[in-house]
Amino acid sequence: MPADAAVPNISDGEMIAMFPGHEIDHDNKHFYRGWLGRRLLMNRCADCGLWHHPPQPLCPECWSFDVEPAEVLGRGSIHLLIRLHQGPPAAGVDYAAGPYPVVVVELQEQAGLRFTSTIVNYAMSDLEIGAPVELTWIDRSGVPFPVFQPASSTV
Repeated sequence: MPADAAVPNISDGEMIAMFPGHEIDHDNKHFYRGWLGRRLLMNRCADCGLWHHPPQPLCPECWSFDVEPAEVLGRGSIHLLIRLHQGPPAAGVDYAAGPYPVVVVELQEQAGLRFTSTIVNYAMSDLEIGAPVELTWIDRSGVPFPVFQPASSTV
């Protein structure tokens, strides 16, 4: 499936305007464009098959420039968990409601392929390193935002 499948046909300028505060450039525009179609796209080398994030035009393994955005399934496990009690103002973040969880998820596509976000639909006592999670989406500032939730079945 092409990286831009099921994504609204808008210009790069319109897309950039939808994500204020994000530094969008030629190397990562497919990553953010995927969000508009509720698809988490990570770069994958067409030569050696290595997934990598954040988006870069060059494969860090074989140095090939034949890198393409590809959709990940969004299943994995919590690699790192941080509970923020305070921080800078951010859309959708309420520190007063209790610690705000930030998770780094290791995705099942490849060891070491990780994505940082938050987690929803959880009990704080159930959050632990290694817990299986799956991708879901929330709306933040009027655009889709990728987050994780406890997996409905084992990964």
